[in-house]
Amino acid sequence: MTLSPLGDSALVLSLGTTVDDATLARVRAVTNALQVPPLPGVVDVVPAFATVTVFFDVAKIGAYDGFVQQVNARAERAAETILRASGGGRTVEIAVCYGGEYGPDLSEVAHGAGVRPEQVIAWHTEASYRVNAIGFVPGFAYLGGLPVKLHLPRRRTPRPKVPAGAVGIGGDQTGVYPLATPGGWNLIGRTPQRLFDPTRAHPALLHAGDRVRFRAITPEEFVAWK
Repeated sequence: MTLSPLGDSALVLSLGTTVDDATLARVRAVTNALQVPPLPGVVDVVPAFATVTVFFDVAKIGAYDGFVQQVNARAERAAETILRASGGGRTVEIAVCYGGEYGPDLSEVAHGAGVRPEQVIAWHTEASYRVNAIGFVPGFAYLGGLPVKLHLPRRRTPRPKVPAGAVGIGGDQTGVYPLATPGGWNLIGRTPQRLFDPTRAHPALLHAGDRVRFRAITPEEFVAWK
C-alpha cells in the first residue's frame, strides 16, 4: 500500500496494481475503516478499482502530518478485516430486455463474436459479475466478469444520448446506464429497473463489492414492469 497527496485536500491510497478479488477486498476494507467513524475533517472517502481517495477540509484536520499518520494507521489495520469484507456484498438480479429497440447493438456484438444473438444473451446472463467501482455518473457500476468472448472495443463514435437503463459492453466490462447520458459502449439491452433514484434512502442500487446477475425478459414484461 502506498499513500500520496492529491492536491492540497485529498490523499490517495493505492492498494494494488491489478483489478481482482483480493485488491477489491482491500479497497472495501480500507474504505469501511475510513468511513466509520470518520476522522475529523474528512469530507468524503471514495473507492475505485485499486485505490481509495480521502478528501478532507484542511482547516479541520489539525496537523497535516498527524492526519496522514492516522489515515495510514487505519488503512493498515483494515488489513485485518479483509476476509470479513471480501465475504460481504449482496447479489442483485437485474432484468434485461435484450435486442431490438432495447439493444440496438446486439446483432453487431454477435457478429463480432462470431455467434448468433441468442448466444450473446446466454453468455451475458450466465455470468456472475462483481461491482468493481462506481463512477462516471451517479450509480454507474463498472461490472467485472464479462465472458472473454464478449470483450469488444467501444463504438468508434459514441452516442450523444444513451437512455437510462441501457445495458452496455465496453472492453472487458459490462454496465447499466443509470441516467440518460452520452455513451460509447455497445448497447445489447435495457432494464426497466432504476439504478439510481435520488428519492430513495440509498439512491444507488449497486455498491462496490456487490454481485450482479442479469435475467432476460420479454418486451411485454419490460412494458408491464412500469
